[in-house]
This record gives sequence, structure tokens and C-alpha cells, in this order.
Amino acid sequence: MSAAVALPPKFQAWFAARGWTPREHQLAMLEKARQGRGALLIAPTGGGKTLAGFLPSLIELSERAPRNTPAGVHTLYISPLKALAVDVERNLLTPIREMGLPIVAESRTGDTGEARKARQRVRPPDILLTTPEQLALFCAWEGAREYFSDLACVIIDEAHAIWPSKRGDLLALGLSRLQAFAPRMRRVGLSATVDDPDLVRKWLGVNKAPPPLGEVAPRAGG
Repeated sequence: MSAAVALPPKFQAWFAARGWTPREHQLAMLEKARQGRGALLIAPTGGGKTLAGFLPSLIELSERAPRNTPAGVHTLYISPLKALAVDVERNLLTPIREMGLPIVAESRTGDTGEARKARQRVRPPDILLTTPEQLALFCAWEGAREYFSDLACVIIDEAHAIWPSKRGDLLALGLSRLQAFAPRMRRVGLSATVDDPDLVRKWLGVNKAPPPLGEVAPRAGG
């Protein structure tokens, strides 16, 4: 797949301005998203895997039609570390700002101020970066179903560090709940190293095809 075929002109120009060529796995992640499928991406540190995870969402959000009503969260990024969520937020704002994309990306961790948290509930960002614990609190909120009804993608970073633990069990419950709110939500896992990819894929649920348009997946309990 060539970059000219895969990337919109604005994104082609941004890569070119930085002297970059889209990597094969970045274009592959874009193709997976266009098929409505999730994926587990294993790539070395510095290999552009975070951008690969977000690239489909950035393109989708840049091309969306205007709405009369406020949209909910489009992409949810989950990190095992609060500091990583904040760092990724800062890095993500670079392409958003440099391409002038009409996208709002914000982090939400235990260190986020109450005023910002309250505002995020009323005016959801397009991309929300958070932790498994914050997601659990969100899922317990009575307004969660409406809040996440527009959710298109969940990105789990450092998947190898989360899944084989109690936090992984907690996150799996949260993902099931989110899937009930947004049946066509894609699940994306990112990691630099995974001992057994098949186990992580099973935990992520990325081997499952999305339900056809108009068909609703079974609701999770609660």
C-alpha cells in the first residue's frame, strides 16, 4: 500500500514536511481501521507505534461532517501510567496543531483538576487519554452510556504491562462495558514486546469481527 493511496493530502504533506515516510505498520493500522477491525501492534520503541495507533482516528476526525449536536468521545487511549498519558497527550497535540486539525485531545488522570474533569463530562474531548482506574470510575457513572455512545476506538498502550494483572482484569471488564455502549468500537493494543501475542489478542478481543451495521452486540451486565 502506498502512502499516496492511504493518506489524505494534508497528512501526506505533514509527513513530507518532517522528512518522514509513513511506515508499513502505520499504513497497515490505517487499513485495519478502514475495515472496522482492531489490531495488536508490536513494534520497537521509537518505531512510530503510538502514531500508528492514533493515525486512523486523526484522519477520521479530520474528515467528519459537522454536527448539530456535540459529539462524544471518539477515541479513548488507556495507559498504565499517568505520566505516560500526559506525555502522549502533549505529543499528540503536535500533529493536531501543525495540521490545524479541528480535534480536541485531553488527558484525565488522578492528578487532573476537578474543574477540568467536570468540564470533560459536559464537553467531552474528541480524544481522551486516561488510565484503567479512571475508566472504571467512568463506567460506574450513570451517564457513561450516553457519554461513550460515539466511541469508535480504544487504544491500550503498553498492553504487555496491563493484561496479566488485576488491572488487566479490571480493564477487560471496562472494555466489555464500553463495547455494550458502542458495539462497533475497535480495540487496538500497542506494545514494544509481547511474549505470547495470541493471549494478548484474546484478552483484547481483536480477533472478533465487528457486528454488521444495524446489528447490536449483546449487552454486558450492569
